[in-house]
Amino acid sequence: MSGCSDDAQNGRRTEVERDGSRGAKSRGCVKEARFYVQEENDAVHCLLCPQDCHIKKGRAGFCGIRRNEDGRLIAAMYGKVSAMQMDPVEKKPLYHFFPGKEIFSIGTVGCNFRCRFCQNWHLVEAKVSVEDLSPEDAVKAALVENSIGIAYTYNEPSVWYEYVFDTAKLAREKGLKNVLVTNGFINKEPLKELLPLIDAMNIDLKFIKDDLYRKYSSGRLEPVLETIRISCASCHVEITNLLVTDVNDSSENIAGIVDFVSSVNRSVPLHFSRYFPNYRMDNPPTPIDRLIEAYNIGKKKLDYVYAGNVSIPKGSDTCCPECKEVLIRRNYYRAEILNLKNGQCGKCSRPADIIL
Repeated sequence: MSGCSDDAQNGRRTEVERDGSRGAKSRGCVKEARFYVQEENDAVHCLLCPQDCHIKKGRAGFCGIRRNEDGRLIAAMYGKVSAMQMDPVEKKPLYHFFPGKEIFSIGTVGCNFRCRFCQNWHLVEAKVSVEDLSPEDAVKAALVENSIGIAYTYNEPSVWYEYVFDTAKLAREKGLKNVLVTNGFINKEPLKELLPLIDAMNIDLKFIKDDLYRKYSSGRLEPVLETIRISCASCHVEITNLLVTDVNDSSENIAGIVDFVSSVNRSVPLHFSRYFPNYRMDNPPTPIDRLIEAYNIGKKKLDYVYAGNVSIPKGSDTCCPECKEVLIRRNYYRAEILNLKNGQCGKCSRPADIIL
């Protein structure tokens, strides 16, 4: 699922003052889902993502939260959150989007992947309690916290589509930024309708081989690649690849990830993240030397490469691709801007590809 780099822990908990009138109305409604067609015998065909679910009456789709109720597809978790807190934007991870700032982060339950190594698996399987948060209340909370915006994260936000769309629209009207932390497994039509409301995305490119997507995540490669291509033309995008020991951490796989990202845009930041055993995967943690190798392979073709969940020299620093000056120094989620002036390198004046 999305969020292999962004967990629902260790943030600053946000207390929400709810709008009693509009919030209550939102929580009391049944929200019909979008992007589906009705079929015979009260079945429905969900068109939101490439899982392509045909859902019988009384059942839910692969994601677990889009349900067929009497022949209508219902967004069952609309207005329901499992986590909400203030996070450093670096935690998403986003290193080139308002560095050093915090963002109000929310998520629900459900996912359209089944990653064996998922770190937020309890959200996928809905083994947590949820509470009400209307789109109006989410925007109000972000404003009260002086957040730069709202991040839709922790679980896979695309399966929460209707709530994300409505909240993002209200947030945009109030001058807030919208961030998606996503696995990228969404069909083109809903993606293109949502993108005008989105300012930044971290897209999890888990594998560069389709058979690995199918085996370890119950997904497919090409739809994710297409999401990356489309999104990079619309908003700020950073990409994360979790290096799972003895699964996708070979030099060949690393080079394949780098080659694809460079084919889209060499200035797209790429985060290689260290894997730790979790959920249904007990492979040992990614060796440090594999992270270093990935970092070095990436730097040959990309302007900005980072190593996450690990401490290696300059592995999380932003350096000027031209003169190698350190522009931003990071210690885990803490960012210190050093020599960045008007979005350019303070030494050689090269644009730093950073949104401030």
